[in-house]
Amino acid sequence: MGSSAPKSVQLDDRVFVTELEGGPIVLSETIPTVRSVATGIWVRWGSSHDPADQMGASHLLEHMIFKGTERRSAREIALGIEGIGGSLDAYTSREHTACHARVLDEHLPIAIDILTDLVFRPALRDGDLEIERRVILEEIAGVEDTPEDLVFDLHSRALWGEHPYGNPVLGTAETVATITREDLDGLWNAAYRPNVSVVAAAGNLEHDDLLELVDTYFPRGGEPGVAPNLQRPTAEKPREQWTPRDGAQVHVCMGAPTFRRSDPRRYGSILVSTALGGGMSSRLFQRVREELGLAYTVYTFQSFYAEAGLAGVYMATRPDTADQAVSEVQRELAQLVSSGLREKDLVDVKNQTKGQVLLSLESTSARLHRLAGVALYEEPYLTLDEICMRIDAVTEEEVAGLCREYYAPELQTVVRLGPNGSRT
Repeated sequence: MGSSAPKSVQLDDRVFVTELEGGPIVLSETIPTVRSVATGIWVRWGSSHDPADQMGASHLLEHMIFKGTERRSAREIALGIEGIGGSLDAYTSREHTACHARVLDEHLPIAIDILTDLVFRPALRDGDLEIERRVILEEIAGVEDTPEDLVFDLHSRALWGEHPYGNPVLGTAETVATITREDLDGLWNAAYRPNVSVVAAAGNLEHDDLLELVDTYFPRGGEPGVAPNLQRPTAEKPREQWTPRDGAQVHVCMGAPTFRRSDPRRYGSILVSTALGGGMSSRLFQRVREELGLAYTVYTFQSFYAEAGLAGVYMATRPDTADQAVSEVQRELAQLVSSGLREKDLVDVKNQTKGQVLLSLESTSARLHRLAGVALYEEPYLTLDEICMRIDAVTEEEVAGLCREYYAPELQTVVRLGPNGSRT
């Protein structure tokens, strides 16, 4: 990582970033009022980067690194963090993979030691692969048996077609069954490299101390890794799809493609989504659940990726009310398109969104993931005041344009999973 001292850039009063030569980007936020630190390591490879015939390899590799390292068994990894009262976890998303821990501030060196061991020194043994393959096949079976999860995978495929954004993060039973140890070795050698990783920490720590820990525990030398790129997807034409499934409810997911994470219109889109289905006071909750009793669960969701985005609605309803429930959602969408958000409604949803942002960032884990996103998506770091200013700057005209362009009923891809009911 070089013998000369790296130059750190101060992004805010207590936020620093350092890009180490041949090493990771390191970000930290000091929060002196807590006694803990949340920290993690991200690699820039996720499920959307897996080859089609190795779909699910990123997720399988994430599982495999917890089976043991050159220095620790799986049990020693777990005890190393849990034995000091901390927590350890990992996840695979469409565009990156992460391992993260939360510990008392005095135990940050232990956390960095174990995280670097997991990411850069996994054993990747054949015997462990067969065990973990079975675990993931059970996980896939669990999604198949959980319609409120499965419908999102079906909707992604219907919306994005053959683009990798349409692939399930877990892969399929067929692809997971054929992934070899050599496949995982190749993926690890390409993706799990210091030069394409991100380290972040938030809590009671100093940035220089974090840099020293990275210098102590990160490996040196070796071949550099590769940060893969994705082509921007072209969404499929809007359509309706029904997948028959026995059950007491029809699970409905409808949505349309929007824009990538870096688009400044993101703030306006968040406001629209919140007003439409972001809580008990939202239009969909009040109309579909409170007034008509057509669903217990109805909400909006958004996903922003490096090359695209998605805004949609999920709900679950009985088969004989599915048509009416879908029609009511479409009616609310049409109302948005025709009227947008009036001044008072826009002020109210701005206050709601700002409150949610500020409350969520009282968590060190939330601040950790916000820091990582700055590096992973090459975003400018925004202070909380700057985030609130961007939310306040959204205008009625901007909202009206977003509603027309992305929320019109005819633009939605609608996927139903469940019994046929009254549908013809």
